[in-house]
Amino acid sequence: MSEDPQPHSRSGRSAPVSLRLRLHLDPGTATMNTSSPLRDCQAWKDAGLPLSTTSNEACKLFDATLTQYVTWTNDKSLGGIEGCLARLRAADPNFAMGHAISAGLRLIGTGSSRQLDKELDLAVKTMVDVSKAQALTQREQLHVSAVETFANGNFPKASALWEQILQDHPTDMLALKFSNSVYFHLGYQDQMRDSVARIYPFWSPDVPLSSYVKGIYSFGLMETNFYDRAEKLAKEALSITPTDAWSVHTMAHIHEMRAEVQQGLEFMQHSEAHWKDSDMLAGHNYWHWALFLIEKGDYEAALTIYDTHILPRLQASGTMLDVVDTCSMLYRLQMEGVSVGRRWQDVLPVTKKHTSDHVLLFKDVHCLMASLGARDAKTTQEMLTTLQEASKSPGENYQNLLARDVGLPLCQAMVEAEAGNPDRALELLLPIRYRIVQIGGSNAQRDVFNQIMIHAALNCTSSKHKNVARSLLMERDALKPNSPLTERLIRKATAAHLMQ
Repeated sequence: MSEDPQPHSRSGRSAPVSLRLRLHLDPGTATMNTSSPLRDCQAWKDAGLPLSTTSNEACKLFDATLTQYVTWTNDKSLGGIEGCLARLRAADPNFAMGHAISAGLRLIGTGSSRQLDKELDLAVKTMVDVSKAQALTQREQLHVSAVETFANGNFPKASALWEQILQDHPTDMLALKFSNSVYFHLGYQDQMRDSVARIYPFWSPDVPLSSYVKGIYSFGLMETNFYDRAEKLAKEALSITPTDAWSVHTMAHIHEMRAEVQQGLEFMQHSEAHWKDSDMLAGHNYWHWALFLIEKGDYEAALTIYDTHILPRLQASGTMLDVVDTCSMLYRLQMEGVSVGRRWQDVLPVTKKHTSDHVLLFKDVHCLMASLGARDAKTTQEMLTTLQEASKSPGENYQNLLARDVGLPLCQAMVEAEAGNPDRALELLLPIRYRIVQIGGSNAQRDVFNQIMIHAALNCTSSKHKNVARSLLMERDALKPNSPLTERLIRKATAAHLMQ
């Protein structure tokens, strides 16, 4: 397949649109003036993606929302995502795709609490009711069904519905982004890559947001270890759009997985000016920057990034990504023997209110890190008890089904390790180690669980676990050669006579 998109068909194209869209609203009205065109009803129809509304304003606001979702920004000149969604609802309260993108974005974000769950239930019900009251295109009907299915917790079926859309409409960016996000939550790495491979040739340069498809594809290639191809595509994307924070993030992953610490640090430093204003992804890119510092053993510099960029974003946003970044980073530092002071006490108020959400296991295990780090035994027990109850719930919720076989043993292992029972922790981790990918996240993010297992093995006292640490470290060294972190762990194991 050519790295430069060559269209097989003109279906799904639209008129050229600037990637730096600007939307201005007249004071006191919802009338728009655009310096660069957002797509109206006719433009969406010309693109082969007609929308069931007669409101040009609603169509443009839909485009503005989608653009910000793809570019990982809340663009103030567009009113931000929430501002656009509010105006979108006002422009046409019966616009089914407006309801679909609104509910879908809230579900994909998975930053919900029990209160937000109730609001989401109402939003999804409204979307379904609105869609039933009018004649929609088949594509729109599939979008509504996919969002409803995702809300019910059946992630695999929801992604299959979005894939059905992409078969006939390969330039439907909303279907592409939603399916890709769900694959990420499922840990479906091959599907995340192949979903983009199937539609990539249709994204010629004149299709709005086409350069961002390069970055999406690059990430899937990186997660399946095609590092050279991934790097080529990410660099192509950045040469077109230097502010593409997602492609910066993919490059950070590539350097991380290759243990290219110095190259990674230099790349993040040199590109910072381009991505630091991406309010949705900048914190995560700083997290990647800190990972290179932890790998290098420069803990003070890593903590400076944490205090300056990562914790403040968590306290301001409370999003799942910021929860994962803060908890994962502090946990990694603790395993390295670094004192993090009272930093867990700053994190706990944010994570504690999500203790019984159980929207995503990936989020659950990171919230558990916070309660363990803060030594909040009550919240830890509440997490385990409610997760146990969720695992027994009837229905098609994928996360609940996975909790029984993977989520609960993983959480229990973390609790045992913190309680000073490394042998028991290792016994819980070894049978599920190759299934942890199913809780979602990236290879770099899930490495924290590999480190938990290695540290448990290093601390084991049972004779039957004597050689486990050695085996895990040799495996890690083969997968990620020249990692300073691995070398430190090998020295620790050698000192304990575990590498003989």
